[in-house]
Amino acid sequence: MKFAHTAAPHWLGANSVAIMMRRVLIALLPTLALSTWFLGVGILINTIFACLLCWLLEVIALYLRQRPVMMYANDGSALITALLIALAIPPLMPWWVTACACLFAIVFAKHLYGGLGYNIFNPAMVGYVVVLISFPEYLAKWPTPAETTAGFMYTFDIFLHGRPSHELITDALSGATPLDNIKMQLIQMHTINEILNQNSFGWLAGRGWEWINIAALIGGLWLLAKKVIRWQIPFAMLATMTLLYGIFYINDSSTQPSPLIGLFSGGTMLAAFFVATDPVSAATSDRGRLIYGCGIGALCYAIRTWGSYPDGIAFAVLLMNMAAPLIDRYTLPRIYGHKNKP
Repeated sequence: MKFAHTAAPHWLGANSVAIMMRRVLIALLPTLALSTWFLGVGILINTIFACLLCWLLEVIALYLRQRPVMMYANDGSALITALLIALAIPPLMPWWVTACACLFAIVFAKHLYGGLGYNIFNPAMVGYVVVLISFPEYLAKWPTPAETTAGFMYTFDIFLHGRPSHELITDALSGATPLDNIKMQLIQMHTINEILNQNSFGWLAGRGWEWINIAALIGGLWLLAKKVIRWQIPFAMLATMTLLYGIFYINDSSTQPSPLIGLFSGGTMLAAFFVATDPVSAATSDRGRLIYGCGIGALCYAIRTWGSYPDGIAFAVLLMNMAAPLIDRYTLPRIYGHKNKP
């Protein structure tokens, strides 16, 4: 009888790349469902288009690099990148903006560095930052409450042409995220209480945004229970943001958002559990993950408060991606049997 000879390890364990990616996709489904419910069907259109395009770009890149196409293309990593891009950009978005984000995420940020496992930057955040800088007008236009229920044809018209062919709704594409809204009105000398009493805000943050963040939190806790991600990065990031928001809120509660507003507005929970925890571009040691998460939380708060962008998650993640090798260099534990660290 002939036996097949293979290299070690001979037992791959329960958590393969495909299984882990599949669990991340499952954990993102509640966030996708609530985002579609509160922000409109444009989220779903962007998601389907981004998934198809990212998978196609993955196949082409693998073929050109002469890598096993089906084995790597079907591991789910491209779909996660596509889903994160679709959740990060406004739902009423023309197709070419989404396509540009997918192109830079898959081709430039992932495969030009050698593919999955070799990229030093989070691909989804690279794609998002590219379109944020290149198309700032589109990225600042979130749907108004009326547009979230405008219907499929109106949304698909914007997806194809960048604008509605007929003005069904006045003041189209004029909305803003809750963080952007708070920031602009604070500059206009409004107090936090006056801002939160407006109709566009719900019981905690922008109407619907608190539920989207709660869904991301539940999905992230499920990933922790399944041991797909480690606790250090989301804990450090959220704890740092809570501390900074709390210090400034205690100092002046009339002009500073509370920690709950900071944590449940924008993409905080999505970033903490699904973006910052990327195992390739993040720090790898336990102490390093804590430092890495604290850095993202501090940078995100600084950009939100004093920067020109309402939500600085993408920039915070990419800056800490650059710092991850240095963090690992000084936080990796000593190898057993050796006196010095590697």
